Amino acid sequence: MNEATLEFIRIHANEDVRQLAFLGKKFPEVDMAYTLDQIAGRQKARTKIPSWAAIDGIVYPPHISMEQCSSEQTARYKAQIAGKGAKMVDLTAGFGVDMAFMSDGFKEAIHVEQQPQLCAISSENYKRLGMHHIQVVCSDGVEYLHQMEHADLIFIDPARRNQHGGRTYGIADCTPNVLEIIDEMLEKADRVMIKLSPMLDWQKAVSDVGHVSEVHIVSVGNECKELLLIVEKTEAPLKIYCVNDDSIFSYTLNDEIGDFCEKPTSPTYLYEPNSSIMKAGCFDLISKRFGISQPDANSHLFISDKAIENFPGRGFVIDRICTLNKRELKEALMGIDKANIATRNFPLSVADLRKRLKLKDGGEVYIFATTDAKKGHLLMVCRKIS
Repeated sequence: MNEATLEFIRIHANEDVRQLAFLGKKFPEVDMAYTLDQIAGRQKARTKIPSWAAIDGIVYPPHISMEQCSSEQTARYKAQIAGKGAKMVDLTAGFGVDMAFMSDGFKEAIHVEQQPQLCAISSENYKRLGMHHIQVVCSDGVEYLHQMEHADLIFIDPARRNQHGGRTYGIADCTPNVLEIIDEMLEKADRVMIKLSPMLDWQKAVSDVGHVSEVHIVSVGNECKELLLIVEKTEAPLKIYCVNDDSIFSYTLNDEIGDFCEKPTSPTYLYEPNSSIMKAGCFDLISKRFGISQPDANSHLFISDKAIENFPGRGFVIDRICTLNKRELKEALMGIDKANIATRNFPLSVADLRKRLKLKDGGEVYIFATTDAKKGHLLMVCRKIS
């Protein structure tokens, strides 16, 4: 990389790369393709990998690799569950974000990646980050697995795109096919961590993979980002962790549900589970743990006559409850011209309900529409618990 390229990157670091792309002929001495990757990469890293964006000299890969790499927040969480040990191996290391954070607890780490460009970038970045315990190996992950020595942990994040660039979600459709190599990975490591699409049915994934001891459903900002499986030869009960930012709700599959809570006759609070809880589907357990009930088993909302502390989701004060009766609606919505609307097990979409209620989007009012156990349609007009 020449001095002209470095200077161009420094001067135009905060500009729109789509506009900069037209300047190639004006600056023939600048490696424009590389420059655009660096400027766009660092801009993306400011939100996705902020600790790296603050370091001069970090090299960023082409756009697709920046989009596919983990965020710093999810990588730090994986580092927590990876634990510590003598050696870990990442068989599909890519740009190296997960490796950089997860390897912190290991004396030795092997970064395996088959793309030479990404290997070169990662090698340079590890030097910049002072991570001299990481060895970069340019190789196919499965081929490396066949000849590797024993490790404490193997991490694998199979590619979720086919040869035409289209997205795939099934485990067997990813590359490599984890189901074909899981037994060999368990022979070569004490524990295996598999990162999968959050779109997958986690219960089917557990059944397909086998020997799963932990399931981590990881959300950031209430958006489900990753499904992580910990695989090891153990007879311990399966543990499920529902993670949303700094909130973690955990349980084991043998947790007893117990008796269902009675529905309050005059509920004053409504609770909406976060996306990880919704993905896990542990609604009966939530009811037991917090002593709250659902209007109906399919509503996936909870109501209570008392405030609940540390609920894994959002809490609201219910101001009014009404049906779709015109007179009731008129009284319940008096003085309201806009609201945030959500529907759960309800015959109308959000757009259709908003049109019917003649309300604009936004504001401090929240309306949850659902169906109760008697098939009655309810609208709960709420405000967030401060």
